[in-house]
Amino acid sequence: MELTHTAARTGRLSGFLRQELAMSQGLINRLKRREAILVNGRPVWVDYNVVPGDRITVLLEEPEAQYPPESGELTILYEDEHLLAVDKPAGMLIHPSRSQLTGTLANRVLFYYRQTGQDCAFHPVTRLDRDTYGLVLLAKNSHIHAAMTALHRENRLEKTYHALVFPGPAADSGTIDAPIARLPLPSLLRQVDPRGKPAKTEFWVLFRGEKGAKLALRPVTGRTHQLRVHCAWMGFPILGDPQYFSPESMARSQALGLTGQALCAKSLAFPHPVTEERMVLESRMDVPDL
Repeated sequence: MELTHTAARTGRLSGFLRQELAMSQGLINRLKRREAILVNGRPVWVDYNVVPGDRITVLLEEPEAQYPPESGELTILYEDEHLLAVDKPAGMLIHPSRSQLTGTLANRVLFYYRQTGQDCAFHPVTRLDRDTYGLVLLAKNSHIHAAMTALHRENRLEKTYHALVFPGPAADSGTIDAPIARLPLPSLLRQVDPRGKPAKTEFWVLFRGEKGAKLALRPVTGRTHQLRVHCAWMGFPILGDPQYFSPESMARSQALGLTGQALCAKSLAFPHPVTEERMVLESRMDVPDL
């Protein structure tokens, strides 16, 4: 994988690497020892004086995947040389595990990269539970993944989910501010617990009806199962959720014929890590109509 930039100003190469290519100092230090930073096709030191028209190239090596590429349907929502956004269906894992090396989103994306001649690795910027569906954003190399991770830490990735809940919340909008902790082992589930990590979710009602309500949910923090735990704790569980439910929400889910949780990663807004353009991406999927 190569990062490239044609200089439009004069300056030290190190400045171009940090500013125009948004590289971290740690990555620059690793690459300069491998002669992986070139100007006009030849290796140079990072104090090299760049002039307008010089072509800067950074050679990034990605580790070989330890799982096979697999063909399969892949809905691409956005792609450029740095990022790939796709829709993940319900029931699919994001990444292979020790017990499952096939049938995941990573297998399909790796196949797509190989078929299109792209020397890219699988770097998820956003992750979804197996049964949550919708938009997943991927970085094509470790450099862009690090830049996107920094944006995530700074709360500059605005994630919006759609969910069906029953019953609907009393207010049309609000903020759920309740810490989340893991249940005692061997459980993998979470619960609201004052001893847990801070967790905050914003919500607003998109639709109300007798069968339930459709909400937009925006996680301010990113705790495991956060949206599902928060909605259930507030008294309006997500319909179809097999783990965080009430007898009423389970009965309503069965009446609606839902076979999985009605939770969709609907949209994502963020500044592009290279161009700084504001990006707004949207899934082609959504929760069922009530």
